[in-house]
Amino acid sequence: MGVQARNPFENDDLLDVERDDAGEALDGDDGDDGVEEDEVELEPIELREVHHVAIAVADLDDALAEYRDTFGVTVDHRETVADEGVEVAILTVGGSRLQLMAPIDDDSWLVEFLDDQASGINHIGFTVDDCAAALDQLAARGYELVDEVPTPGPSGSLTAYVHPPDQPGTLIQLVQP
Repeated sequence: MGVQARNPFENDDLLDVERDDAGEALDGDDGDDGVEEDEVELEPIELREVHHVAIAVADLDDALAEYRDTFGVTVDHRETVADEGVEVAILTVGGSRLQLMAPIDDDSWLVEFLDDQASGINHIGFTVDDCAAALDQLAARGYELVDEVPTPGPSGSLTAYVHPPDQPGTLIQLVQP
């Protein structure tokens, strides 16, 4: 007998809705799920893959030497993203990508992150087909957008950052290759 996955949002206990055997709301339950009648239900944003996991480091050369010497990992791509004030290096580990990122000067937004916690996971990048459309959908859901419009990212991509729904948390980056 196999294990079946179940969407937790389909669990009536979580929704406080009692249903009969046919799945209809029982009398006395107005079926109020917290959604106003004039609200439009938004389709989920389709994430294609985890594009990368980004690790903030103080010194990119030192971090790359550590990954090379310890794990035998080499750099696939390296560039400065001047608009963000960071230099990034992308490493492939199996079928996954790590992005090591370091500030290029003391004015970089990444300096504050590193001052608060030193090296660590800064964000997770998800591949999307249309970065601008995904931003619009997240804004409609009440997410706090860091970037109102997509900006140029590494390897000619378009990217945008979004704060996760529960602060503090890992920053989300949308990536349109």
